[in-house]
Amino acid sequence: MKSLLTKSAFAFVSVGAFATLAVAGGPADDTLVIDEEVEIVTRTAAPEGHPLDEVISGWHYRTPETRALETDSFQNPGMLAVELGAEIWETVEGTEGKSCASCHGDAAESMAGVGASYPKWDAVDERPINVELQINRCREQNMGAEPYKFDKGGQKPLTAFIKHQSLGTPVELDLSEGGMQDWWEKGKDLYYTRTGQLDLACSNCHEDYNGNFIRADHLSQGNVNGFPTYRLKQAALVSVHNRFRGCIRDTRAEFPAAFSDELMALEVYVTWRGSGLSVETPAVRQ
Repeated sequence: MKSLLTKSAFAFVSVGAFATLAVAGGPADDTLVIDEEVEIVTRTAAPEGHPLDEVISGWHYRTPETRALETDSFQNPGMLAVELGAEIWETVEGTEGKSCASCHGDAAESMAGVGASYPKWDAVDERPINVELQINRCREQNMGAEPYKFDKGGQKPLTAFIKHQSLGTPVELDLSEGGMQDWWEKGKDLYYTRTGQLDLACSNCHEDYNGNFIRADHLSQGNVNGFPTYRLKQAALVSVHNRFRGCIRDTRAEFPAAFSDELMALEVYVTWRGSGLSVETPAVRQ
């Protein structure tokens, strides 16, 4: 009983401190145009059933210096990974003597819009599949190559390259496919479930307190339209499941494995929450 009381008291103090430390900030009023050519939708009306009236890209919650990095492809450090992904796209691997380009040709044409519609329903495994898992399936079944381990090898740069072909395209998931709606419901439940010693849910930061500062952290709505994202804090490209796991870790909870049912459901729901926002990959965040 003592340990339960201690944990409850700790959670109460933590949530109280969370509220006390939150300082009003709000998203910046600015427009994102990349390379003076591609206008990015960073604010739009929320889809029906969304708890907020407007969905806003995390770009609006960053400093002017960080926002400026994303406006110019030559300054965006994440573009180095995209360039590497372009090389991987053309690289022959596996027993079949094929590259991604062998089947899909010019990615600018074949992958246009693809990154805006994932996760999709996979009828074979009867679960959602994201771009990373689709890459692994192609490697195994079509190229005779080993699948990438999570966040290893060319997984992040190739994912970033493929999603970058959808730059500026609004995110739109098809929840009518297979069991996608059921997975959306699972993801929603997870989004509002408090976890860890800090007793926090995704919604506490990204819905209840979005637009506020907690110490030096400016809380966004947590939309994922820019992933894989280049994080200045880590000086590296970060995948969406890595970021999910990092947030769960920060609540002092044990995080699920990448591509687990829990994180795939969460990806479906969180991606839907950003419906209508343009693909920004690779976004730049702090």
